[in-house]
Amino acid sequence: MAGFNKVILIGNLVADPELKKTPSGVSVTSFRIAVGRRFAGRDGEAPQADFIDIVAWRTTAEFITQYFTKGKPILVCGSIQSRNWTDQNGQKRYTVEVVADEVSFVGNKTDSQPRTTGTFYGEPPAARPAEGTNVPDASFVEVSSDDDLPF
Repeated sequence: MAGFNKVILIGNLVADPELKKTPSGVSVTSFRIAVGRRFAGRDGEAPQADFIDIVAWRTTAEFITQYFTKGKPILVCGSIQSRNWTDQNGQKRYTVEVVADEVSFVGNKTDSQPRTTGTFYGEPPAARPAEGTNVPDASFVEVSSDDDLPF
């Protein structure tokens, strides 16, 4: 039987993500997001949230550490992965996390500004201007009224 493993989450970062490198030089970041529950519960109770661990690799990890900080909303698309290992004290450990395949901004334009502070391991990602910043799109044609629309 075929399986299907797809997760789509929108939440807020619990802490600044940290960019790390594997021994072979592959970029990785692990972080946690708070995802509000759809129903808060009984009247007068504070809204509840679930805290979901996320891991991202390569350019996705670099993008996240450059543009996202604690408290910022983020959209994560990926898959659930479980793994186990034995820690330094000989204890067996188990975790479930989401492996992010895609991430996106949620919110206003100020949420998409590059990070300039925080913890980076190695060199921080180079700040790049957002695509299309102050560059008019030559293929864009403004339509003056609905009567001019081709459909």
